Amino acid sequence: MSTMPAQHGHSEACCNIPPIVSKGYDAKGKYEELGGYKTYVTGPSDTTKGVVTIYDIFGYYPQTLQGADIMATSGETKYKVFIPDWFKGDPAALEWFPPDTEEKQKKLGAFFQKHPPPGVASQTPGYVKALSGKYPEIKEWAILGFCWGGKVVSLAAASPENPFKAGIEAHPAMVDPEDAKKIKIPLALLASKDENPEDVKKFDSNLTGPKYVETFPDQIHGWMAARSELEDQRVKSEYKRGYETVLKFLQQHL
Repeated sequence: MSTMPAQHGHSEACCNIPPIVSKGYDAKGKYEELGGYKTYVTGPSDTTKGVVTIYDIFGYYPQTLQGADIMATSGETKYKVFIPDWFKGDPAALEWFPPDTEEKQKKLGAFFQKHPPPGVASQTPGYVKALSGKYPEIKEWAILGFCWGGKVVSLAAASPENPFKAGIEAHPAMVDPEDAKKIKIPLALLASKDENPEDVKKFDSNLTGPKYVETFPDQIHGWMAARSELEDQRVKSEYKRGYETVLKFLQQHL
């Protein structure tokens, strides 16, 4: 798929993203125990809109936390962003990827067996209920997922118990066009060059609700989260544009 400009009613003036910090990012949020999970929380106290972010398999990386801080305060609308630690302090190691040796493949395989996306997706309604108990001022929820977390978004959004008003998948893993048929909420999918283009195209075709699908053709799987090499100026630019795209979509649908 080719790169698409902002369209579908997206406002070009939606965001005021601060300069991206390439190295040594100082996260602006705090950690709270919410719904039984350590959770990174960032954003203003007076917003009525919340975003649950599903990190990639590498957990709390500076690039992921910086992205959450960007989402919280850089758009016309402000959001409270929550990143639960589904892995309870035991994420995958970044050096396992790409899985180009048998040992890496075994480690990744065991990790995915231990943390299958359906298991996490099934916990999201209860988690949002816990968040709403602590933050009753938040009335509307969106979900954003990276890589492994993108699959969680597909499954959570397709569930009859889905508590989210909008969903976003960034460089999602395990793209399955069949999932898209069951998703009724607005959904954005930002693909990298590493996702299967045919799967992305079929997923796009099968979405029946409002949608925004774009491929960032020179970016790797992970460019908006832990694997983002922000010291590379092109990656840094597309990282920023990715979050601008997320904010435009949220502005329209949440």
